[in-house]
Amino acid sequence: ADEHLDLADGRWEDIHVVTGALKLFFRELPEPLVPFGHFDKFIAAIKMQDPTKRGRCIRDLVFSLPPAHHDTMKVLFGHLCRVIEYKEQNRMSVQSIAIVFGPTLLRPASEEGNMAMHMVFQNQVVEHILNQYSYIFPD
Repeated sequence: ADEHLDLADGRWEDIHVVTGALKLFFRELPEPLVPFGHFDKFIAAIKMQDPTKRGRCIRDLVFSLPPAHHDTMKVLFGHLCRVIEYKEQNRMSVQSIAIVFGPTLLRPASEEGNMAMHMVFQNQVVEHILNQYSYIFPD
């Protein structure tokens, strides 16, 4: 919103501040990165027992997202994959990233139902997309 941030400013040196700002941005969107209408479809897909069908279904669901959501997901998850490459130094494994970002990027329209169960599946969806990034986003 016409804000020009100086990333050389000392307050941005703490990676937790930057990560917190990124998570806040996604949490405050009127609709999450995975739109509410896709939530149940992604949860159903991650529950599929057959790994081939599960992978294909999630890839197709990502492809079916509105262009702004799809393109943002591609850039964000590409960045998160680079973060994971340095997991020995930053302790951010695929599982850690999924726990941190799952509930922010993928959430139901209403918080009714079993939130703990939702969280497990939200994290699994994010983990799957990270692990299968080059299959889901081939270009």
